[in-house]
Amino acid sequence: MAHCVVSEAEALLDKEFPVLDKGFVRLVDYLGSDSRIVQAARVSYGEGTKTFRQDKGLISYLMRNDHTSPFEQVNFTFHIKMPIFVARQWIRHRTARVNEISGRYSVMADEAYIPAMEHINLQSEDNKQGRSEEPMDPVIQEKIARLLADDQKRAFETYHELLDLGLAREIARIDLPLSLYTQWYWQMDLHNLFHFLKLRLDSHAQYEIRAYAEVILSMVRAVCPMACEAFETLVLHGQRFSSAEMDAIKVMLGGKECPLTGRERSLFEDKLR
Repeated sequence: MAHCVVSEAEALLDKEFPVLDKGFVRLVDYLGSDSRIVQAARVSYGEGTKTFRQDKGLISYLMRNDHTSPFEQVNFTFHIKMPIFVARQWIRHRTARVNEISGRYSVMADEAYIPAMEHINLQSEDNKQGRSEEPMDPVIQEKIARLLADDQKRAFETYHELLDLGLAREIARIDLPLSLYTQWYWQMDLHNLFHFLKLRLDSHAQYEIRAYAEVILSMVRAVCPMACEAFETLVLHGQRFSSAEMDAIKVMLGGKECPLTGRERSLFEDKLR
């Protein structure tokens, strides 16, 4: 297989794309493209790249039928700067290769995340792990932002005072907030990256990690536009139905009321919407 060079991707390399108030995503390197996916898929019977239309159709077929190994032939390496609480969610995706900045070796920068006013919300009443979408009193929002900033300032002052006293960096860092920005190099193949994006672009995912996922998707789209189109059409904006839900659809197509009840019906209706 020839080395894949994508001009749209080359234009993105090493450029910082801002996320949140102080974070960024930078595409460091990529290996492969749409052509690598179709070459890998066709290697079993010795045929290489065909027409654009045929390649696009093959990629859609692979995505629709969960033939994942050709997508694993494409790899991405990103340099990402994010708050620690976002990194803790992120690291749950264990198929990546990660190298993170260490507070044992480095003095951490005085950089912490403060949400924009429109993202300071009350706890949701029907979502135990998320925020409400209802607007909040601007006076209360400003007070919360000020409290966060004051606490961060005190934490950084204490951190530097401990360092000045000669305390080991690995101990001095333990009082720093979850809002502290960290950085890492993050490498993942396209199949697992699509799984990451499916979960982290979902409306139920926390806003802050969704913001990073949106930027990453735009970069992946530059490298693998056909694969991304198939992913967005069939996976990200598609739905899978359980056997009970399929039975309910058949009943409804027959002109009858949905037989599902309770939470099962609520989840089903969410999918239909």
